[in-house]
Amino acid sequence: MNIFEAVILGIVQGLTEFLPVSSSGHLVLLQKIFNIKEPSLFFDTMLHLGTLTAVFVVLWSDIWTLLKKPIQPLTGYLIIATIPVVIIALLFNDTIEDVFASAKFLGFCFLITTALLVTAELLSKRAKNISDLKKAEEMRWYDALVIGIMQAVAILPGISRSGATISGALFRKLDRDFAARFSFLLSIPAILGAVVLQTKDLIKGSAAETAEVSTGAVAVIAGTITAAIVGFFAVKFMLKIIKERSLYGFAIYTAVLGCLIIFDQFVTRIVF
Repeated sequence: MNIFEAVILGIVQGLTEFLPVSSSGHLVLLQKIFNIKEPSLFFDTMLHLGTLTAVFVVLWSDIWTLLKKPIQPLTGYLIIATIPVVIIALLFNDTIEDVFASAKFLGFCFLITTALLVTAELLSKRAKNISDLKKAEEMRWYDALVIGIMQAVAILPGISRSGATISGALFRKLDRDFAARFSFLLSIPAILGAVVLQTKDLIKGSAAETAEVSTGAVAVIAGTITAAIVGFFAVKFMLKIIKERSLYGFAIYTAVLGCLIIFDQFVTRIVF
């Protein structure tokens, strides 16, 4: 991987991590297009670290509130919502890596994202007025568990993590602004957990694998910084758009992209 490719992937990661269109799915797609040989999960994790920085900057007031008073319901809900993805990651880590490498189900996973976004919007519209929606203080543990299960499903490339968790929050009739903020806060333990698992794999890896990662260090750093900068603006954009607009535009985009990928996989075979 060269620096130009890393920057392009960093831009894509920064834009798509917080928009409900699947950052991992876009990264896998671009890796196929550019024939990038860098280990998918390693580079994906590093780019997520960049977007994690963006979360800390934009949501620092929310994070600082949690740090000042860690013993509170919201902390418990974040822990509950994190448990499902931890279980899936520990039990099926090798399988997940194979799915990333093959991208066999990428198109179908994008269509799953479409279905989640459309269903979430349809259900959220049932609320007759804003007062029917749950505020942060009205959230319960089972709401967090539903969101956590949605996040676990989104571990597959093509299924948007932010889209799935925001959809899960809307399924539970949470306030749209809080749904987005909870989704972004939930990305923190998810990303940190992925980093721990990936670091463990790198330590256990062979000298050749370690040398391959080291050789592309400059490109990885460039991609990570790019993802952080672009991600900062993407977070602010998403927080605004989820309050003022629907998710249907993103649903149309993922539907079209998913259909194009499936068509290529079974008919044209240009990329896959």
